[in-house]
Amino acid sequence: MTVYDVAEALPDIRSLRDLCRAMAMAEAVLDPAGERYYSFNSRWSETEALASMRNGSGDEFDIVFSSAGAFIRGFDHESPLSPYQHDAAPAPWPGVVDSVPDVFRKYVREPAFTDEDGTPVVTVCVWRQPADERWQAGRIDFPGGHPDPDGSEWLFGLLVDPTPEAFQSFAKDYYETPVDLEAVRHLYGLRPLTRSVIADLNPAVSLDDVTGAAETIGYPVSPSA
Repeated sequence: MTVYDVAEALPDIRSLRDLCRAMAMAEAVLDPAGERYYSFNSRWSETEALASMRNGSGDEFDIVFSSAGAFIRGFDHESPLSPYQHDAAPAPWPGVVDSVPDVFRKYVREPAFTDEDGTPVVTVCVWRQPADERWQAGRIDFPGGHPDPDGSEWLFGLLVDPTPEAFQSFAKDYYETPVDLEAVRHLYGLRPLTRSVIADLNPAVSLDDVTGAAETIGYPVSPSA
């Protein structure tokens, strides 16, 4: 799999944003005080929201949602496309960010997505403007012999398989705990957060523990809660 397969499989911008909010809310309940794998900040700026993944081993992705559309950058530190795999000065692999439209160019050099020297930390990049019929990516000549050369397959696994079952499987393995599927389905449907759903996902967590996260994510909370 490469970025082109991901571009074909990703849901539309609105659906992707909703999916990222649901994943972030589920994780906030499962581990309210820990370092989360998936997060969502609906107030990244006055006009932008940010969905992020950090696996704690240097692999990551970020998705910027704005009126201009959505911009995705991912980084697999073991990918042959890594800016740090070359003998010369670190630089993105040819084609990965070369054709990013002007409306998204600022994100290529966004300090949060670059290293201390300003090098874009990226092995895969996808974008979509509101009028686009599909996600876009640059023209890339991938090195041979790699089934997942840019890290697309595993970085975006839960985005291209946007099912509660996929998240349940991930969370059960990552947190080494049972994960209630109906509670995940509730969140994936963006139905308001309730005390009972919280208890089903994590009996040790209260509504007060996750209210702040819900506000940051922009996830609805039931008035009765």
